[in-house]
Amino acid sequence: MWAAVLASALLGLMSPEPVLAAPVRTPGIHAAHALVYDEAEARVVYERDADRQVPIASITKLMTAMVVLDARLDPAETIVIQEDDKSTVKPARSRLAVGSAASRGDVLRLALMASDNRAALSLARTYPGGTGAAVAAMNAKATSLGLGSTRFADPSGLDPGNVSTARDLVMVVRAALKYPAIQEATTLREFALPTSRGVVRFGNTDGLLRKRDWHIELSKTGYISEAGRCLVLHAHIAGRAMTLVFLGAQGKYSAIADAVRVRQWLESGARAVKPAS
Repeated sequence: MWAAVLASALLGLMSPEPVLAAPVRTPGIHAAHALVYDEAEARVVYERDADRQVPIASITKLMTAMVVLDARLDPAETIVIQEDDKSTVKPARSRLAVGSAASRGDVLRLALMASDNRAALSLARTYPGGTGAAVAAMNAKATSLGLGSTRFADPSGLDPGNVSTARDLVMVVRAALKYPAIQEATTLREFALPTSRGVVRFGNTDGLLRKRDWHIELSKTGYISEAGRCLVLHAHIAGRAMTLVFLGAQGKYSAIADAVRVRQWLESGARAVKPAS
């Protein structure tokens, strides 16, 4: 009998399934919806409610930029901000006064790095066929990318009808990375625009870009009350290319803090898919 008990114990010690002494640590993020994707290994390493369709606010502007660039419009052409570029969906501040003029390339930069809504709306207004055609192109591109849960209602993200999922947005980031102009614009720390009223300085809405120890290749923030704080970014963390998506975070810096927590988690050696904490 004792021999059988001893043999059973030894078999237990040799089992390939280890017994964990404590729960596996997870990032402890605060965003309602999130996904962390390891591009090198082509796999999810963390997710939380990543398939729920929710408003995405100014993350929308990545798709706006892609369809504008797809149209191969002249980046040097001057765009003049008009009354029509004021949002009719909800009030939105902009540092681009009506009558301001800038090249399409600079307007694109401001739409992405400073998340300026009049910039995004003017890009769509000057798209071939106008704003309606631009939004239709955005939805068509979403379909072509296989984004089954992504819909666009306006080019700025102010309309809560712009919806997606954390999982779909990983593919949006991957598509946007193919555009050097989007990479350049979303990672600019600041930009100075000469105007008739003097130079207007714009800063990037992602504060992580001001930290020299972050290696970010693409970043976009977003906020409306229906969406909460949103952030997508592609960065090299712990020597690996990673895409991070956070949606529905509460608090002005909550999504950025989530990115910091995920980075610390990844640098601690986390590599497997974990349930949300």
